[in-house]
Amino acid sequence: MNNTIKKKRFYSPQFSELAAVSVRRLAWAMGAAMPAAVDFMVKLIPSVLDPTKVCFACQDKTRCQSCGFRSPPTIQELAALLSGGSI
Repeated sequence: MNNTIKKKRFYSPQFSELAAVSVRRLAWAMGAAMPAAVDFMVKLIPSVLDPTKVCFACQDKTRCQSCGFRSPPTIQELAALLSGGSI
């Protein structure tokens, strides 16, 4: 019997050079790793894009409960996020 623990794997995109350079600089500014910078951007995006359009175009309706577009951050959450706090 195989007793190894399977770790959950997430999609790992290939960034364009512009995206990689930008994320790296954002990470430096945050004093954090690049994955934390990407998480930061993902938390901000629902406040910039229209969640209705994103939900309408979504092709995976099984993950709505965990989707950031389902309930975009409030003004207070955005303020905390932009001031270095966390949501």
